[in-house]
Amino acid sequence: MAAAREVQVELLLGCQVVAKNGRVVGRIEEICAEQCNGELIVTEYLLGTNAILERLSASLIARAFVNVLHLRSGYRVAWNQLDLTDATRPRLTCALSELRKDAN
Repeated sequence: MAAAREVQVELLLGCQVVAKNGRVVGRIEEICAEQCNGELIVTEYLLGTNAILERLSASLIARAFVNVLHLRSGYRVAWNQLDLTDATRPRLTCALSELRKDAN
């Protein structure tokens, strides 16, 4: 079994995530984790406008404004779909089509 890798998550917030083809997919705006045996284990990363609204706990008015302008977008990236070998330049390990669209 491979050793767990530790990364300072605060350094990941705001980092651009790049797809295999070099295209920027979005910025990491939220990191979801679950507690397991006294440790926090990352389950997924949220990218894009939806994620930043969730992180900032945006008001209902701000969310409505973004919805009216059709600015909402984002992806949910599972922990194993992101290569953090170089934590300053996270890369997808899968095709963009394999990501779940964030429908918040």
